[in-house]
Amino acid sequence: MHIPENIQILIEKYQSGKASPEEIRLLNSWYRSFNDSQVEFTTTENDAEVQLEERIKKRILYTLRDEIKPAGARFRWQMPMVAAAVLLLLFVGLYFLLPYRFQKQQLVSFATQPVNDIAPGGNKAVLTLADGSTVVLDSVSNGTISQQGNIQVKKLDNGLLAYTVTGKKSTENDETFYNTITTPRGGQYHITLADGTLVWLNAASSIRFPVVFSGTERKVTITGEAYFEVAKNAAMPFKVKAAASEIEVLGTHFNVNAYEDEAFIKTTLLEGSVKVSATAIPANRPAVLLKPGQQSGISKAGIISVQNNADIEEAMAWKNGHFQFKSADLNSILRQVSRWYDVDVVYNGEVNLHFTGQLARNANVSNIFKKLALTGEVSFRIDGKKIIVSP
Repeated sequence: MHIPENIQILIEKYQSGKASPEEIRLLNSWYRSFNDSQVEFTTTENDAEVQLEERIKKRILYTLRDEIKPAGARFRWQMPMVAAAVLLLLFVGLYFLLPYRFQKQQLVSFATQPVNDIAPGGNKAVLTLADGSTVVLDSVSNGTISQQGNIQVKKLDNGLLAYTVTGKKSTENDETFYNTITTPRGGQYHITLADGTLVWLNAASSIRFPVVFSGTERKVTITGEAYFEVAKNAAMPFKVKAAASEIEVLGTHFNVNAYEDEAFIKTTLLEGSVKVSATAIPANRPAVLLKPGQQSGISKAGIISVQNNADIEEAMAWKNGHFQFKSADLNSILRQVSRWYDVDVVYNGEVNLHFTGQLARNANVSNIFKKLALTGEVSFRIDGKKIIVSP
Protein backbone atom coordinates (compact mmCIF):
# COMPACT_ATOMS: atom_id res chain seq x y z
CA MET A 1 0.00 0.00 0.00
CA HIS A 2 1.32 3.45 -0.90
CA ILE A 3 0.58 6.27 1.55
CA PRO A 4 0.71 9.61 -0.32
CA GLU A 5 3.37 11.97 0.98
CA ASN A 6 0.83 14.77 1.58
CA ILE A 7 -1.30 12.43 3.71
CA GLN A 8 1.71 11.43 5.80
CA ILE A 9 2.38 15.13 6.39
CA LEU A 10 -1.26 15.70 7.43
CA ILE A 11 -1.12 12.79 9.89
CA GLU A 12 2.05 14.17 11.47
CA LYS A 13 0.52 17.65 11.73
CA TYR A 14 -2.67 16.27 13.29
CA GLN A 15 -0.76 14.23 15.85
CA SER A 16 1.27 17.31 16.81
CA GLY A 17 -1.90 19.45 17.08
CA LYS A 18 -0.88 21.75 14.22
CA ALA A 19 -3.45 20.69 11.60
CA SER A 20 -5.93 23.34 10.42
CA PRO A 21 -9.70 22.59 10.15
CA GLU A 22 -9.30 22.30 6.37
CA GLU A 23 -6.43 19.84 6.77
CA ILE A 24 -8.47 17.79 9.23
CA ARG A 25 -11.32 17.73 6.70
CA LEU A 26 -8.95 16.47 3.99
CA LEU A 27 -7.60 13.81 6.32
CA ASN A 28 -11.13 12.65 7.18
CA SER A 29 -12.02 12.55 3.49
CA TRP A 30 -8.98 10.45 2.64
CA TYR A 31 -9.65 8.11 5.55
CA ARG A 32 -13.24 7.48 4.41
CA SER A 33 -11.83 6.34 1.06
CA PHE A 34 -9.40 3.98 2.80
CA ASN A 35 -9.79 0.32 1.86
CA ASP A 36 -7.47 -2.19 3.45
CA SER A 37 -8.34 -4.74 0.81
CA GLN A 38 -5.77 -3.00 -1.35
CA VAL A 39 -3.06 -4.47 0.84
CA GLU A 40 -1.70 -7.60 -0.82
CA PHE A 41 0.26 -10.40 0.76
CA THR A 42 1.90 -12.73 -1.72
CA THR A 43 2.86 -15.66 0.46
CA THR A 44 1.03 -18.84 1.34
CA GLU A 45 -1.27 -19.16 4.33
CA ASN A 46 1.36 -21.02 6.33
CA ASP A 47 3.96 -18.30 6.02
CA ALA A 48 4.88 -15.96 8.84
CA GLU A 49 3.65 -12.96 6.83
CA VAL A 50 0.09 -14.25 7.09
CA GLN A 51 0.50 -14.69 10.83
CA LEU A 52 1.78 -11.14 11.10
CA GLU A 53 -1.10 -9.88 8.95
CA GLU A 54 -3.58 -11.44 11.39
CA ARG A 55 -1.83 -9.78 14.32
CA ILE A 56 -2.01 -6.41 12.54
CA LYS A 57 -5.74 -6.86 11.87
CA LYS A 58 -6.34 -7.66 15.56
CA ARG A 59 -4.43 -4.57 16.61
CA ILE A 60 -6.53 -2.49 14.23
CA LEU A 61 -9.76 -3.90 15.71
CA TYR A 62 -8.55 -3.14 19.23
CA THR A 63 -7.70 0.41 18.19
CA LEU A 64 -11.13 0.94 16.60
CA ARG A 65 -12.89 -0.51 19.66
CA ASP A 66 -10.99 1.76 22.05
CA GLU A 67 -11.19 4.95 20.01
CA ILE A 68 -14.68 4.96 18.43
CA LYS A 69 -17.46 6.20 20.76
CA PRO A 70 -21.25 6.31 20.19
CA ALA A 71 -21.50 10.09 20.00
CA GLY A 72 -21.54 11.13 16.35
CA ALA A 73 -19.62 14.35 16.86
CA ARG A 74 -16.91 12.64 18.84
CA PHE A 75 -16.69 9.91 16.17
CA ARG A 76 -16.07 12.44 13.44
CA TRP A 77 -13.35 14.24 15.34
CA GLN A 78 -11.73 11.02 16.52
CA MET A 79 -11.56 9.58 13.01
CA PRO A 80 -8.20 11.11 12.07
CA MET A 81 -6.74 9.71 15.27
CA VAL A 82 -8.13 6.30 14.37
CA ALA A 83 -6.83 6.72 10.85
CA ALA A 84 -3.41 7.63 12.18
CA ALA A 85 -3.40 4.61 14.47
CA VAL A 86 -4.57 2.27 11.71
CA LEU A 87 -2.11 3.72 9.22
CA LEU A 88 0.71 3.50 11.71
CA LEU A 89 -0.01 -0.16 12.34
CA LEU A 90 -0.39 -0.96 8.66
CA PHE A 91 2.62 1.09 7.69
CA VAL A 92 4.81 -0.61 10.30
CA GLY A 93 3.51 -3.99 9.20
CA LEU A 94 4.03 -3.28 5.52
CA TYR A 95 7.45 -1.75 6.13
CA PHE A 96 8.30 -4.96 7.92
CA LEU A 97 6.94 -7.17 5.16
CA LEU A 98 6.90 -5.72 1.70
CA PRO A 99 10.43 -4.32 1.28
CA TYR A 100 11.94 -7.52 2.64
CA ARG A 101 9.31 -10.12 1.64
CA PHE A 102 10.75 -12.96 3.63
CA GLN A 103 9.21 -15.71 1.47
CA LYS A 104 10.78 -18.44 3.53
CA GLN A 105 10.97 -22.07 2.67
CA GLN A 106 10.91 -22.59 6.43
CA LEU A 107 9.94 -20.18 9.19
CA VAL A 108 12.72 -18.59 11.19
CA SER A 109 13.11 -16.16 14.03
CA PHE A 110 15.63 -14.93 16.53
CA ALA A 111 13.52 -15.03 19.65
CA THR A 112 15.60 -13.03 22.07
CA GLN A 113 16.73 -9.43 21.93
CA PRO A 114 20.46 -8.73 22.21
CA VAL A 115 21.81 -7.41 25.47
CA ASN A 116 24.60 -5.54 23.67
CA ASP A 117 24.92 -4.45 20.07
CA ILE A 118 27.47 -4.11 17.29
CA ALA A 119 27.79 -1.19 14.88
CA PRO A 120 28.07 -1.76 11.12
CA GLY A 121 31.32 -1.55 9.20
CA GLY A 122 32.62 1.54 7.39
CA ASN A 123 35.44 2.91 5.24
CA LYS A 124 38.47 1.10 6.66
CA ALA A 125 41.55 -0.16 4.86
CA VAL A 126 45.32 -0.47 5.07
CA LEU A 127 47.58 0.59 2.20
CA THR A 128 50.83 -1.35 1.84
CA LEU A 129 53.38 0.59 -0.21
CA ALA A 130 56.09 -0.81 -2.48
CA ASP A 131 58.72 -0.54 0.26
CA GLY A 132 56.58 -2.58 2.67
CA SER A 133 55.49 0.35 4.83
CA THR A 134 51.80 0.62 5.70
CA VAL A 135 49.27 3.42 6.01
CA VAL A 136 45.98 3.08 7.91
CA LEU A 137 43.69 4.86 5.48
CA ASP A 138 40.74 5.45 7.81
CA SER A 139 42.91 7.43 10.24
CA VAL A 140 45.31 9.27 7.92
CA SER A 141 44.50 12.87 7.01
CA ASN A 142 43.29 13.88 3.55
CA GLY A 143 45.96 14.93 1.09
CA THR A 144 49.13 13.35 -0.32
CA ILE A 145 49.97 10.05 1.33
CA SER A 146 52.89 8.88 -0.79
CA GLN A 147 55.05 9.81 -3.76
CA GLN A 148 56.32 6.70 -5.58
CA GLY A 149 58.40 7.74 -8.59
CA ASN A 150 56.14 9.98 -10.68
CA ILE A 151 53.02 8.52 -9.07
CA GLN A 152 51.30 10.45 -6.31
CA VAL A 153 48.85 8.81 -3.92
CA LYS A 154 46.16 11.08 -2.46
CA LYS A 155 43.33 10.56 -0.03
CA LEU A 156 40.46 12.77 -1.15
CA ASP A 157 37.71 14.41 0.91
CA ASN A 158 35.20 11.63 0.21
CA GLY A 159 37.60 8.94 1.43
CA LEU A 160 38.51 7.91 -2.10
CA LEU A 161 42.12 6.92 -2.72
CA ALA A 162 43.48 8.23 -6.05
CA TYR A 163 46.68 7.42 -7.96
CA THR A 164 47.82 10.10 -10.41
CA VAL A 165 50.89 10.70 -12.58
CA THR A 166 52.64 13.89 -11.39
CA GLY A 167 55.33 14.10 -14.08
CA LYS A 168 54.81 14.45 -17.82
CA LYS A 169 54.78 10.68 -18.08
CA SER A 170 55.52 7.61 -16.04
CA THR A 171 58.93 6.02 -16.16
CA GLU A 172 60.17 2.43 -16.29
CA ASN A 173 60.99 2.67 -12.60
CA ASP A 174 57.34 3.37 -11.83
CA GLU A 175 56.42 -0.03 -13.27
CA THR A 176 58.24 -1.80 -10.45
CA PHE A 177 56.09 -0.22 -7.71
CA TYR A 178 53.26 -2.46 -6.51
CA ASN A 179 50.78 -1.44 -3.82
CA THR A 180 48.19 -3.45 -1.93
CA ILE A 181 45.01 -2.20 -0.31
CA THR A 182 43.43 -4.51 2.27
CA THR A 183 40.08 -4.09 3.99
CA PRO A 184 39.49 -5.82 7.34
CA ARG A 185 36.28 -7.47 8.40
CA GLY A 186 33.96 -4.54 9.01
CA GLY A 187 35.65 -2.42 6.34
CA GLN A 188 35.22 -1.34 2.71
CA TYR A 189 37.09 1.08 0.44
CA HIS A 190 36.98 2.87 -2.91
CA ILE A 191 40.03 3.52 -5.09
CA THR A 192 40.88 5.09 -8.46
CA LEU A 193 43.81 3.38 -10.19
CA ALA A 194 46.32 5.29 -12.30
CA ASP A 195 44.48 4.46 -15.56
CA GLY A 196 41.18 5.84 -14.22
CA THR A 197 39.66 2.45 -13.34
CA LEU A 198 37.37 2.62 -10.30
CA VAL A 199 37.45 -0.20 -7.76
CA TRP A 200 35.24 -0.80 -4.73
CA LEU A 201 36.48 -3.34 -2.16
CA ASN A 202 34.06 -5.19 0.10
CA ALA A 203 34.92 -6.31 3.64
CA ALA A 204 37.80 -8.75 4.19
CA SER A 205 39.16 -8.15 0.69
CA SER A 206 42.33 -6.91 -1.00
CA ILE A 207 43.70 -5.70 -4.31
CA ARG A 208 47.33 -5.73 -5.45
CA PHE A 209 48.19 -3.51 -8.41
CA PRO A 210 51.06 -1.60 -10.06
CA VAL A 211 51.05 2.13 -9.36
CA VAL A 212 51.19 2.64 -13.12
CA PHE A 213 50.18 0.34 -15.99
CA SER A 214 52.49 -0.24 -18.93
CA GLY A 215 53.15 -2.83 -21.60
CA THR A 216 50.39 -4.81 -23.28
CA GLU A 217 48.02 -5.42 -20.35
CA ARG A 218 46.75 -4.03 -17.06
CA LYS A 219 46.71 -6.73 -14.40
CA VAL A 220 45.57 -6.71 -10.77
CA THR A 221 45.03 -9.45 -8.19
CA ILE A 222 42.17 -9.52 -5.69
CA THR A 223 40.96 -11.56 -2.76
CA GLY A 224 37.45 -11.40 -1.35
CA GLU A 225 35.01 -9.25 -3.33
CA ALA A 226 35.43 -6.22 -5.58
CA TYR A 227 33.41 -4.22 -8.08
CA PHE A 228 35.18 -2.72 -11.10
CA GLU A 229 34.38 0.08 -13.52
CA VAL A 230 37.26 -0.37 -15.92
CA ALA A 231 38.62 2.54 -17.95
CA LYS A 232 38.53 1.67 -21.66
CA ASN A 233 41.81 1.03 -23.40
CA ALA A 234 41.61 -1.39 -26.33
CA ALA A 235 45.38 -1.57 -26.59
CA MET A 236 45.75 -2.74 -22.97
CA PRO A 237 43.21 -5.34 -21.83
CA PHE A 238 42.43 -5.25 -18.12
CA LYS A 239 42.87 -8.55 -16.27
CA VAL A 240 41.73 -9.51 -12.78
CA LYS A 241 43.27 -12.53 -11.05
CA ALA A 242 40.90 -13.82 -8.36
CA ALA A 243 41.74 -17.11 -6.64
CA ALA A 244 41.61 -19.84 -9.32
CA SER A 245 40.11 -17.58 -11.97
CA GLU A 246 41.06 -14.81 -14.35
CA ILE A 247 38.77 -12.19 -15.87
CA GLU A 248 39.84 -10.29 -18.99
CA VAL A 249 38.11 -7.08 -20.14
CA LEU A 250 38.65 -4.03 -22.33
CA GLY A 251 36.31 -1.66 -20.52
CA THR A 252 33.30 -2.73 -18.52
CA HIS A 253 31.45 -2.89 -15.19
CA PHE A 254 31.51 -6.16 -13.27
CA ASN A 255 31.57 -7.66 -9.77
CA VAL A 256 33.83 -10.48 -8.58
CA ASN A 257 33.09 -12.51 -5.45
CA ALA A 258 36.03 -14.78 -4.64
CA TYR A 259 35.85 -15.35 -0.89
CA GLU A 260 37.60 -18.56 0.15
CA ASP A 261 34.66 -19.69 2.30
CA GLU A 262 32.18 -19.50 -0.60
CA ALA A 263 31.51 -22.49 -2.86
CA PHE A 264 31.92 -20.58 -6.14
CA ILE A 265 33.97 -17.72 -7.56
CA LYS A 266 31.21 -15.55 -9.04
CA THR A 267 31.69 -12.93 -11.75
CA THR A 268 28.61 -10.83 -12.52
CA LEU A 269 28.62 -8.61 -15.62
CA LEU A 270 26.69 -5.36 -15.67
CA GLU A 271 28.06 -3.72 -18.81
CA GLY A 272 30.40 -4.60 -21.69
CA SER A 273 31.88 -8.08 -21.98
CA VAL A 274 34.38 -10.17 -20.07
CA LYS A 275 36.14 -13.47 -20.64
CA VAL A 276 36.29 -15.70 -17.58
CA SER A 277 38.68 -18.62 -17.30
CA ALA A 278 39.58 -21.08 -14.57
CA THR A 279 43.34 -21.17 -13.99
CA ALA A 280 44.01 -24.02 -11.54
CA ILE A 281 42.51 -26.72 -13.75
CA PRO A 282 43.44 -28.71 -16.90
CA ALA A 283 43.92 -26.45 -19.90
CA ASN A 284 41.27 -28.23 -21.99
CA ARG A 285 38.44 -26.48 -20.14
CA PRO A 286 37.58 -23.43 -22.25
CA ALA A 287 36.99 -19.90 -21.04
CA VAL A 288 33.48 -18.40 -21.22
CA LEU A 289 32.48 -15.03 -22.63
CA LEU A 290 29.87 -13.24 -20.52
CA LYS A 291 27.21 -10.85 -21.76
CA PRO A 292 25.55 -8.16 -19.60
CA GLY A 293 23.18 -9.75 -17.11
CA GLN A 294 25.05 -13.04 -16.96
CA GLN A 295 26.95 -14.49 -14.02
CA SER A 296 29.67 -17.14 -14.15
CA GLY A 297 30.49 -19.50 -11.32
CA ILE A 298 33.70 -21.47 -10.92
CA SER A 299 33.46 -24.37 -8.47
CA LYS A 300 36.25 -25.70 -6.27
CA ALA A 301 36.72 -28.42 -8.89
CA GLY A 302 37.28 -25.77 -11.58
CA ILE A 303 34.00 -26.31 -13.42
CA ILE A 304 32.61 -23.12 -15.01
CA SER A 305 28.87 -22.53 -15.24
CA VAL A 306 26.95 -19.54 -16.60
CA GLN A 307 23.65 -18.20 -15.29
CA ASN A 308 21.53 -16.09 -17.62
CA ASN A 309 19.37 -13.30 -16.18
CA ALA A 310 21.46 -13.14 -13.03
CA ASP A 311 20.16 -11.19 -10.05
CA ILE A 312 22.20 -8.02 -10.56
CA GLU A 313 20.67 -6.33 -7.52
CA GLU A 314 21.73 -9.21 -5.31
CA ALA A 315 25.29 -9.15 -6.66
CA MET A 316 25.57 -5.36 -6.26
CA ALA A 317 23.71 -5.08 -2.95
CA TRP A 318 26.87 -4.70 -0.83
CA LYS A 319 28.09 -1.75 -2.91
CA ASN A 320 24.65 -0.13 -2.78
CA GLY A 321 24.47 -0.30 1.01
CA HIS A 322 22.36 -3.35 1.79
CA PHE A 323 22.21 -7.13 1.95
CA GLN A 324 19.94 -8.84 -0.55
CA PHE A 325 19.03 -12.51 -0.61
CA LYS A 326 17.13 -14.80 -2.94
CA SER A 327 16.36 -18.18 -1.39
CA ALA A 328 19.63 -17.81 0.52
CA ASP A 329 20.35 -20.21 3.36
CA LEU A 330 20.90 -18.73 6.81
CA ASN A 331 24.54 -19.86 6.85
CA SER A 332 25.42 -17.80 3.76
CA ILE A 333 23.55 -14.78 5.18
CA LEU A 334 25.50 -14.99 8.41
CA ARG A 335 28.79 -15.29 6.52
CA GLN A 336 28.06 -11.86 5.04
CA VAL A 337 27.02 -10.55 8.45
CA SER A 338 30.25 -11.92 9.94
CA ARG A 339 32.41 -10.05 7.41
CA TRP A 340 30.56 -6.74 7.62
CA TYR A 341 30.14 -6.59 11.41
CA ASP A 342 33.47 -8.27 12.23
CA VAL A 343 31.85 -10.99 14.32
CA ASP A 344 32.24 -14.74 14.64
CA VAL A 345 29.17 -16.96 14.28
CA VAL A 346 28.82 -20.06 16.41
CA TYR A 347 26.05 -22.61 15.85
CA ASN A 348 24.54 -24.68 18.66
CA GLY A 349 23.04 -27.26 16.33
CA GLU A 350 22.25 -27.52 12.62
CA VAL A 351 20.19 -24.75 11.00
CA ASN A 352 18.66 -25.28 7.56
CA LEU A 353 16.58 -22.20 6.71
CA HIS A 354 16.24 -20.00 3.60
CA PHE A 355 15.28 -16.37 2.96
CA THR A 356 14.42 -13.94 0.22
CA GLY A 357 14.65 -10.29 1.22
CA GLN A 358 16.64 -7.11 1.70
CA LEU A 359 18.32 -5.69 4.82
CA ALA A 360 20.18 -2.42 5.39
CA ARG A 361 23.95 -2.57 5.95
CA ASN A 362 24.04 0.74 7.82
CA ALA A 363 22.11 -0.53 10.87
CA ASN A 364 23.39 -2.18 14.03
CA VAL A 365 23.59 -5.94 13.92
CA SER A 366 20.55 -6.32 16.23
CA ASN A 367 18.37 -4.76 13.52
CA ILE A 368 19.41 -7.51 11.12
CA PHE A 369 18.05 -10.09 13.52
CA LYS A 370 14.93 -8.08 14.31
CA LYS A 371 13.99 -8.23 10.64
CA LEU A 372 14.45 -11.98 10.74
CA ALA A 373 12.60 -12.42 14.03
CA LEU A 374 9.13 -13.57 13.01
CA THR A 375 8.34 -16.98 14.49
CA GLY A 376 10.93 -18.11 17.00
CA GLU A 377 12.33 -21.22 15.33
CA VAL A 378 15.89 -19.93 15.75
CA SER A 379 17.33 -17.91 18.62
CA PHE A 380 20.48 -15.86 18.85
CA ARG A 381 22.63 -14.22 21.47
CA ILE A 382 25.35 -11.59 21.14
CA ASP A 383 28.35 -12.32 23.34
CA GLY A 384 31.00 -9.67 22.74
CA LYS A 385 32.05 -10.13 19.11
CA LYS A 386 30.37 -13.50 18.86
CA ILE A 387 26.90 -14.39 17.55
CA ILE A 388 25.55 -17.60 19.04
CA VAL A 389 22.78 -19.19 16.95
CA SER A 390 20.59 -21.99 18.25
CA PRO A 391 17.76 -23.87 16.46
